[in-house]
Amino acid sequence: MDMKRVDLNLLVSLEALLVERNVTRAAARLHMSQPALSAQLNRLRDLFNDPLLVPAHRGMVATAKALELIGPLRASLDQLRGTLQGHESFSPATAELTISIACTDYVEAVVVAPLIVTLREKAPKIRLAVHRLAPASVARQLADGDIDLAIATPDAGQAHLRTQYLFEESYILIGRPGHPRIAEGATAAGFAQLEQVIVSPSGGAFSSPVDVTLKALGHSRAVVASAASFLVVPSIVASSDLVAMVPRRLMRGRLAEVAWIDVPWLAERFQLEFIWHERTHGHQGQQWIREQIHLASR
Repeated sequence: MDMKRVDLNLLVSLEALLVERNVTRAAARLHMSQPALSAQLNRLRDLFNDPLLVPAHRGMVATAKALELIGPLRASLDQLRGTLQGHESFSPATAELTISIACTDYVEAVVVAPLIVTLREKAPKIRLAVHRLAPASVARQLADGDIDLAIATPDAGQAHLRTQYLFEESYILIGRPGHPRIAEGATAAGFAQLEQVIVSPSGGAFSSPVDVTLKALGHSRAVVASAASFLVVPSIVASSDLVAMVPRRLMRGRLAEVAWIDVPWLAERFQLEFIWHERTHGHQGQQWIREQIHLASR
């Protein structure tokens, strides 16, 4: 490649094109006209001897070569941006900022609630706006600026967005204090004999991945109730003989309120990660918020 033909503006345009995968949106983000960006795309195609973006059913998709480029390109531009922005400062104590976060009610309880406490101490003028997570809409909401950050399980279809691992979560089995049979849940056979309430975020389902594991072990369980949220489950089991699988962090500091056991035969886990758009990546306030969430989630 003839480096004399490469300029920084071309690389910044390539980054925007690979993130947005849409010439119109990328042009708006770069504050330039669509024809001008199309001309730059043609120059980039010639420079890399590759189409980089090709038409698809919805928008455009990156070629294999483009996918190879995005990581090193981002790293290089991030280093340059960090150098150029190094003189800028962000003061949490005085910053006035509103951060919009999309998440489930479980994440709101175990991540966002502690974050609010932290912000009142460290950054009293920063406000949080929580939006209910809509997985199918996250990419569009981030691109349009409707939300600044999402906290969700990993999604391979969002590879063009920025992501960072947050934590892995496991489950425990809970019941009312003094539940006479909860210890039976330590085996798959005993677990299957307990009447249970499960959580169906989409509503109305009476099975979950746990049932796939049970079936493989030759068992099926009695699910008598399906709740829409983990947050109501502790109160449901507290006044009945039902038991429920809940995320361990949800009961942090509350285990004395219930009977509970680990479920050694069940390896069910899920991961959570930050998801954000390139438009907020270099913003020092947004970076600070992401750092605080990471600290609050330990």
